[in-house]
Amino acid sequence: MPLNLGLLLFIPYRAMEARVFAALAEAGFGDVTPAQARVFQRIAPDGSRLTDLAEQAQITKQSAGFLVDQLERAGYVERVADPTDARARLVRVAARGAEVIPLAAAAVAEVEAEWAAQLGEGRMAQLRAILGDLREVTDPYR
Repeated sequence: MPLNLGLLLFIPYRAMEARVFAALAEAGFGDVTPAQARVFQRIAPDGSRLTDLAEQAQITKQSAGFLVDQLERAGYVERVADPTDARARLVRVAARGAEVIPLAAAAVAEVEAEWAAQLGEGRMAQLRAILGDLREVTDPYR
């Protein structure tokens, strides 16, 4: 029986995720968890409200708050006043968080290059296009 598409998508994702976390750990950033990363990677360039992060990560506001608290204690994010609403706070990437972004991007690029070598550039481009098309109907936050 062939594997379902969800699993076929999940297996490569987890392999890439493991490589990214290994690269971060090797660079001294081994204290980031996958759950924290799923919230961290959704922070907008100018910051995001906690409720938006929770919605995009598809977790409760309480869970998002817990994860942001952990990231804040570790120096990856900071909470600042929202310039558009004095009552609200934004979560922004802090200095330590800014250090991990290029490291993670480099690890992703390395994995993608390996996949392109395995699949060939044409099939890799097709894969990216097909997954981009699927995102249009599966990702409300695109």
